Amino acid sequence: MNNLPNTQASAVARFRELHESGCFVLPNPWDVGTAVYLEHLGFQALATTSAGFAFSQGLPDSVSAVSCEAVLGHVSDLVKATSLPVNADFQNGYAHDPEGVAGNVGRCVATGVAGLSIEDANGNDTEPLYDLALAVERIKAARAAIDAAGVPVVLTGRCEAWLVGHPDPLRVSLERLVAYAEAGADCLYAPGVRAVDEIAAIVKAVSPKPVNVLVSAPGDLSLSVLGDLGVRRVSVGAALARVAWGAFIRAAQSIKETGTFDGLGDAAPFNQINDVFLKRA
Repeated sequence: MNNLPNTQASAVARFRELHESGCFVLPNPWDVGTAVYLEHLGFQALATTSAGFAFSQGLPDSVSAVSCEAVLGHVSDLVKATSLPVNADFQNGYAHDPEGVAGNVGRCVATGVAGLSIEDANGNDTEPLYDLALAVERIKAARAAIDAAGVPVVLTGRCEAWLVGHPDPLRVSLERLVAYAEAGADCLYAPGVRAVDEIAAIVKAVSPKPVNVLVSAPGDLSLSVLGDLGVRRVSVGAALARVAWGAFIRAAQSIKETGTFDGLGDAAPFNQINDVFLKRA
């Protein structure tokens, strides 16, 4: 387990090194158990998932539903649970104004994270993205807070154009991600992009800074394909949590609707899970 703050510097250094070459998978656990198991499988770093955590609490994926305090506690739990670098899905920084973002980013850095992301979705259905000038100031504020903390935590700037249904997501993402890179983001991320040519365009636009791509469903975007495109980091968002929820829902529905227990046949063996956690006891 981590012993903060002694291990944060080394975790940050390892995380930064991962972004320098090649392409690595940054899987998204939603609790301590899944974080520990992903480390057991040999992954090199982890990232939280706002949706996965919210669902585990019986809440929707929304900054108005899950408090900043709850998220900081969750992030801290995952950092302490493994020896891996942890990236925090920090949504919009749990504040609209740059000053609020800076304050909360400072608190997030203090949990021991190796990285964190700030997105530009504001929760407004009519105008779902922050004005570009404000979005840039928010990234600058996050960068300044990280620098003031004296720990070079990796800052990821996210453009949510695809996720909010913008009619021209590539144009908006290219403009914004370039601006976020210039404002101090270390890594750039436009969740929702799937077309190979669009991914290549994003990589080229922000080069030499690394790009994260979200893969949340089966398809043609393998790790080798993304690596060949110059992508440095691949995350899965809430997909692993949704896979677990899918198995749970199907098994529970089968019990309720059929009165049989055939749906339990795909369960992981008890010892496969328990033996990993015995090492922590």
